[in-house]
Amino acid sequence: MVRNGSKSQDSSISEIEELPVPQNIKISNITCDSFKICWDMEPRSKECITHYFIDLNKKENKNSNKFKHKDVPTKLVAKAVPLPMTVRGHWFLSPRTEYTVAVQTASKQTDGDYSISEWSEIIEFCTADYSTVHLNQLLEKAEVIAGRMLRLSVFYRNQNKEYFDNTRETQESRILQSVKDNSGSHGSPISGKLEGVYFSCNTEFNTGKPPQDSPYGRHRFEVQADTLFNPDTNLYFGDFYCMYTAYHYVILVLAPKGSAGDDFCKQRLPALDITNNRFLTCKKDEKGDGSLVFHHAQDVILEVIYTEPVDLALGTVAEISGHQLMSMSTVNAKKDPSCKTCNISVGR
Repeated sequence: MVRNGSKSQDSSISEIEELPVPQNIKISNITCDSFKICWDMEPRSKECITHYFIDLNKKENKNSNKFKHKDVPTKLVAKAVPLPMTVRGHWFLSPRTEYTVAVQTASKQTDGDYSISEWSEIIEFCTADYSTVHLNQLLEKAEVIAGRMLRLSVFYRNQNKEYFDNTRETQESRILQSVKDNSGSHGSPISGKLEGVYFSCNTEFNTGKPPQDSPYGRHRFEVQADTLFNPDTNLYFGDFYCMYTAYHYVILVLAPKGSAGDDFCKQRLPALDITNNRFLTCKKDEKGDGSLVFHHAQDVILEVIYTEPVDLALGTVAEISGHQLMSMSTVNAKKDPSCKTCNISVGR
C-alpha cells in the first residue's frame, strides 16, 4: 500500500510533512535508452527517504499526473541511491522520443507500506538517436543475411516524368538533395537530418541488370557506378530494417571525401571498407585492365544515399517497361518492431 499525506480518519495513514518534494529536476547524459536524473533535496530529510518513485510518460500523456491516484504505484520504483541516478531500460525507453518525468520521494515503513511526498514538477526531455555502438549492432545483424555478392554496373533512380521535367526546367538539370524521411529504424541518426539523393543498385540475378519494375515511377535515371562510387568516396552503414514483409533493407551512404555529407557521417555512422564489406564494394579488376568493378549484396535491398547533387548529364533518363509497384515503396515506412532479424534491444 502507498500512503499519502492527506488528512484522514484512518489513523494508519502516515503524515509525511518531513518527506520533501524533489525540486529543480535536471536530466543529463541522455542516450537512446537511458538518462541521468537528479534534483535538490533538504539534507536533513535525506535519512528518512528509502525510495524514489519515477513516473515516466511519453509526452502525449504529459497530463497524466493530474489524474494520478496516490495509491497507484508509479512505473519505476528505485532505492534511494546517491544522485544523479541512471534510469535505463529499452522496454520503456525508445530512441528519438519525447518524454515527461516526475518524481516522488518515499519512505518504506516496517510493515512494507510506503509513505510518499507530493509529485514534483513535470520535466520534459527527448531521448537521443542510436549511437555508433547501436548502429554496429545493426550492422552485424545485416551482415548475417546479406548473402552472396552480385555484379553491378549502374546506380539508378526512378521517378515520374514530371519529376525529371522539373529537374531540367527549374534545377538546371541537377538532382538536388532532400532531407532523408523517417523510414527505417526510429533511432536512426540520419532520419530528418542527412541530405542526399536516393539511388538503387540491386540487379536481377538472372540478367545482371536493374529490375524493370519500380515503386517510384516509370522513368529511370541511370548513371555509371564509378561516377558516384570510387576511391574518392567514403561509404557508411546507415540502417537495417523491414516493413512487416520478408524483404529487408539496408541503407548505405556514399559521401565524396571531405564533403559536408562526409563530415556529417563521420561523426554518426560506421564507416565501411569500400573494397571489403558485405553490402557494396568497389575494387580494381586485378585480372583485367585495372578498371573498377562493383558488387552488391543479393539478399537485401540496398537504398543508397549520395550526399551531393547529381547532374542529369552524367547519365541517361529512359522509360522502363515494367510496372510501378506502389506496395514496395519505403517512403516514411515504419520498421516492424517485432522482427528478430533486424531489431536490437534499445527500442525500435
